Amino acid sequence: MKIGFVGKGGSGKTTLSSLFIRHLATTGAPVVAVDADINQHLGPALGLDDAEAAALPPMGGHLPLIKEYLRGDNPRIASAETMIKTTPPGRGSRLLRVDEENPVYAACARPVRLDGGEVRLMATGPFTESDLGVACYHSKVGAVELCLNHLVDGAGEYVVVDMTAGSDSFASGMFTRFDMTFLVAEPTRKGVSVYRQYREYARDYGVALCVVGNKVQGPDDLEFLRAEVGEDLLVTVGHSDWVRAMEKGRPPHFSALEAENRAALETLLATADAAYGLRDWERYTRQMVHFHRKNAESWGNERTGADLAGQIDPEFLLSEDAALALPG
Repeated sequence: MKIGFVGKGGSGKTTLSSLFIRHLATTGAPVVAVDADINQHLGPALGLDDAEAAALPPMGGHLPLIKEYLRGDNPRIASAETMIKTTPPGRGSRLLRVDEENPVYAACARPVRLDGGEVRLMATGPFTESDLGVACYHSKVGAVELCLNHLVDGAGEYVVVDMTAGSDSFASGMFTRFDMTFLVAEPTRKGVSVYRQYREYARDYGVALCVVGNKVQGPDDLEFLRAEVGEDLLVTVGHSDWVRAMEKGRPPHFSALEAENRAALETLLATADAAYGLRDWERYTRQMVHFHRKNAESWGNERTGADLAGQIDPEFLLSEDAALALPG
């Protein structure tokens, strides 16, 4: 299952995604966690110290390796240099699975031990001073989008992405890559503003969206969220002494998380799992192709000097049953 966490900056999006990842780890399920936020806070939220978080290999720095591996022997892709963030897989491409060993994970993922088990953590890499004036942050998260386009995951396997804050999530087609999107919203006018934007995009593309109310302190906060987001409100989370201790770098064992907050995480997991039965691989593939054509026409063809529409394999459908001829 591919699950995205989105929300306004400061909404608690990274905190909630880290709690969900920890909860998944207690089940023993295979988990790939991805920090696609410009602020790169997911590692520390999962217990890494500053040095460990800084040592995470940036996916953007390994983009040539990622492209070359995923390209495989797809005859429609002349070279890794002609691949862009939206390049779709086709016959001959390599796919990524959640629970496997491959060169992409070897270069970009690091194991993180949690109370209940272990997850793989990947990060886009921070936006540094050397990028100022010469790079766009979306070029860094392009590595994440390319990997998601080539990812085949099944029931009981999880990829959890902490997305960049606010409406920047719509700068590419990556927002359509998830089986379930959890939007974290505070009970304030600003807190629900991103929800309104996301709801419109989600409706246009059939994106499954649920709202997680965060920092809810009483009945007035709950009533506000219900009035603003209606049936999209799935669950709410209030104050947590466990989270406060985690933010100080001294969290107790995860089993000490408050019962009401653990119940909220169980609701998130049950909702994500229920989305599995609603998967539409044809729509998923069609949207992938749609955004690739848009990017090719707007900038990709000019930048690569190639007609990138030719990378689209009209007879290929990404699915769990996709049979690719993997190069040896």
